[in-house]
Amino acid sequence: MNISLEGKTALVCGSSQGLGLATAIELAALGATCILTARNEEKLKAAVAQLADDAGQPHRYIVSDFTDLEAVTDLAADIALEGPVHILINNTGGPAAGPILQASTSTLSDAFSQHVLCNQVLAQALVPGMIQAGYGRIINIISTSVKAPLKNLGVSNTTRWAVAAWAKTLANELAQHGITVNNVLPGSTLTDRLDKLFIAAAAARNVSPATVAEEWRNEIPMKRFGEAHEVAAMAAFLASPAASYVTGTSIAVDGGKTPVS
Repeated sequence: MNISLEGKTALVCGSSQGLGLATAIELAALGATCILTARNEEKLKAAVAQLADDAGQPHRYIVSDFTDLEAVTDLAADIALEGPVHILINNTGGPAAGPILQASTSTLSDAFSQHVLCNQVLAQALVPGMIQAGYGRIINIISTSVKAPLKNLGVSNTTRWAVAAWAKTLANELAQHGITVNNVLPGSTLTDRLDKLFIAAAAARNVSPATVAEEWRNEIPMKRFGEAHEVAAMAAFLASPAASYVTGTSIAVDGGKTPVS
C-alpha cells in the first residue's frame, strides 16, 4: 500500500496545536512538506520544530487569522503563486457551545465565514495547482455532528453540516480530475476544545466538568476518549495515494459512538 507523501506539499490550517498539529506531524512523517498556519506565531514556531524532516522537507509557517476572510483570501493567493499545494487540510476551531435558538445572526455569520467561506477561498486558489500537478487531496476536519447533531452545540452543528454539504458538492465536481474531497469526523478527542465543552456543559447543568467527562466517556463503546494522533492518522491516510478512490465521504473517528445513519 502506497502511503508515501514524498514530493507533496500540504497546507494545514489551525495547526499550532490540537488536531491540526497532530495531522501535520503525521503528514510530515510520511514525507510531505508542511506549511502550517494559525494565529499564534510562537505556537507555530514550536509546532514546526516538532515536524519530521528526514527527507529534508523545508517546513514553514504563515501567521493567519480565519476571522479575517480578506486576509485568508490574500494568504491563499500568495501560497498558490509559490507552487502547487497537493494537500489542503481545512481545520478551524469550533464555535462556542450553546442552544441554536440563543445564537445571534452575527455568531452564525461569523462561523459560516470561518468555516465555509475560508474553505471556499482556499479551494478556489489551490485547486488549479492540484489539477496541473495531477494530485489533489482536500480534507476537512469537522465533527460527528454531521451524522447526529450534538447537544448544546447549535452553531457548530449548523456550520459543520454546511461544510459537509460543500465538501460533497466539491467532491463530485473534482472527481474527474482525480482530486478527492473528504471529511474526517472526530468524536470526543482529548484536546483543549473538549475541555471547554466539558466546562460549558457543566455550567449549563450546575455540575462539575469531571461529572460531564465521565458521562461522555461512558457513552463511548470503547470507554475512552480519542487521541489527536488517532484522528490525524485517518486524515493522513486520506491524503495518501492509497486513498485515491475514496471521495465525498464523511468518516467518523469516534470509538464507535455515532449511530448508523
